[in-house]
Amino acid sequence: MLNCAVLMGRLVADPELRTTSNGTSVTSFRIAVDRNFVRQGEERQADFIDVVAWRQTADFVTRYFHKGSMIAVQGSIQTRNYEDKNGNKRTAVEVVADNVSFCGSKAESGTTGGRPYSAEPAAPAAPAAPAVTYASGSTGDFETIDDDDELLPF
Repeated sequence: MLNCAVLMGRLVADPELRTTSNGTSVTSFRIAVDRNFVRQGEERQADFIDVVAWRQTADFVTRYFHKGSMIAVQGSIQTRNYEDKNGNKRTAVEVVADNVSFCGSKAESGTTGGRPYSAEPAAPAAPAAPAVTYASGSTGDFETIDDDDELLPF
């Protein structure tokens, strides 16, 4: 069977680290994932996906991500049944994160003292000059290869 979910979106709220009775770290958070299709004249829609992270992944998420941070999540979809406060049976669908990664710039993710996220794109950086200088050569450094079609494997 195959159960693999890969998502990229923004955190809806700051994740909070909790600990189970046996000391295992866990956090639950929700990410907003934009839909690919936008109907003409309408705003882009988003889906809000619940994610659960355990152990070191939970520690990592709560330490480095906050509301509005762009995040990439790889994991599996899991469903569970529970009873709410009023006794109604409910089903929860969530992604259990195996791997979590940064997306976007350092300033955007807030992991450094950089500027906060802005809808305006940052000015592109000037391309760096190559660190290697190339020696000039002559065409005498090359030899002619006979193009024999019979030697080609295709």
